[in-house]
Amino acid sequence: MNSARITLIAAAILPLLSSVCLPSIAAAETLRVGVAAADISSLDPVRATSTEDLTLVSWMFNGLLRFPPGSADPSKIEGDLAESWESSADGLVWTFHLREGVKFHGDNGVLTADDVVFSLERAKNPDTSSYASDYAAFQSIEAVDPKTVRITLSTPVPGFLGLVANYHGGHIVSRKAVEKLGADFKGHPIGTGPFSFDKAVTQQSVHLNAFPDYFRGKPAIDDIDVDLIPSDSSRELAFRSGELDLIYGKREQRWVDQASGWDDAVVDIFAPGEYRTVFINMTHPPFDNLKVRQAIAAAINVDQIVQFVGAGVALKGCSVVPSGYLGEDCTSAYSYDPDKAKALLAEAGFDKGLTLSAVVSSSSSQKPVMEVIQAQLAQVGIDMQMKVVDHPTYHEQIRKDLSDLVFYGAARYPVADSYLSQFYHSNAEIGKPTAVTNFAHCDAGDADIDAARKAGSDEDRLKFWAAAQQKIHDQVCSVPLFTLMQVWVHNKALDYGYELKGSLNLAPPITKKTSLSR
Repeated sequence: MNSARITLIAAAILPLLSSVCLPSIAAAETLRVGVAAADISSLDPVRATSTEDLTLVSWMFNGLLRFPPGSADPSKIEGDLAESWESSADGLVWTFHLREGVKFHGDNGVLTADDVVFSLERAKNPDTSSYASDYAAFQSIEAVDPKTVRITLSTPVPGFLGLVANYHGGHIVSRKAVEKLGADFKGHPIGTGPFSFDKAVTQQSVHLNAFPDYFRGKPAIDDIDVDLIPSDSSRELAFRSGELDLIYGKREQRWVDQASGWDDAVVDIFAPGEYRTVFINMTHPPFDNLKVRQAIAAAINVDQIVQFVGAGVALKGCSVVPSGYLGEDCTSAYSYDPDKAKALLAEAGFDKGLTLSAVVSSSSSQKPVMEVIQAQLAQVGIDMQMKVVDHPTYHEQIRKDLSDLVFYGAARYPVADSYLSQFYHSNAEIGKPTAVTNFAHCDAGDADIDAARKAGSDEDRLKFWAAAQQKIHDQVCSVPLFTLMQVWVHNKALDYGYELKGSLNLAPPITKKTSLSR
């Protein structure tokens, strides 16, 4: 057979082989995400505190219980690693029964009660956890058998189920992995979630793979590329050019309005908002003077700040406890009164004004608001010198008591105790071994916060929480501003697989059902 004849036969056969005989190979579905971070700080769940860290942790770990995807409603908490649970009549003893055969990522074996005990002991230990104060009432955590965990509380804990859900210290880690990796675990996390850690490039990206042995089933998405892009404009450009499917948005009404008009874009605004507050460091003179703190409170025009941010993404606060939290009491709020502020400064011996310093994050959700506050304080003779630094440096420096005023935003489990304990109880003061986020060094509400935890009824607990809020208000530990809702943008090709109303981990959950149709 001549070569021309062979060529003709091959030309006829090859199309048939490609269309009939050869199996099709599906293209990998990679979710491309852009987050507002210069780098990742820690992927250890008990140390993850920033939005970008919490985002990644939430995709890799599970709790005993979970908030259903798309919900931040405590009344809807359901089983996760635990398939059932029960409590004693007094609410002090809780027993959890684990699912069978839940695998950890990699070669780290199957989840047992020992891993749960180890994880929750880490969560309550101030040497290993940023959330230790939440677990102070955990008297004992025991493995009854390989599939049963019993937790005994010293006192009833409001919102206890939230502490063992997929949020903050409630994430369950592999004991084997932690003990093997030690301090390196924060950069090589091992969980049981739908996605597993693959690799990270410093100040560039993090890559996660779908976990094929995930106990709910292999995710529809094959992997996730997370690009670290601190610049809002750069994230926006990458999204609009089709390089990213999901980005962390700019939490300003003007930006939201613009993004809503982009082609194939869906803007997600969801709860819980991060409660924005200005804390006054009472250990720095002259802010140990009540009149000076009262002057600052009277000089800040919260209505103007909310108008600047935008009513669609900002909800004005009315207490030191965030809006909508169980136990929030709105009977105490500061009134904007610049003339009163000037008079109070004069009474305190600062009739010619005073100068203060504030460490401020360069983040777009912080720096512009602090510039508004700076202008408001200047009108009454207070010169706020802003030291603008990148976001990780900001977190580092405010935890060293280097700032007279600390602008901070946070979301917590939505009961008053979580916020009062972490931001206003003296045990949480910066500088203490038990430090959390009490930047003001406030102690006015201690007795009532403690009493609320031991209260025998919900009615008494609410009374103690209200009293604590009033005393903290009178001490002027802080100036509450507003709740800033979460803002993300995704393209229409991305289907979350649920309705997004809330996420306590501050990012859209990426689950087994999340899919792409591009």
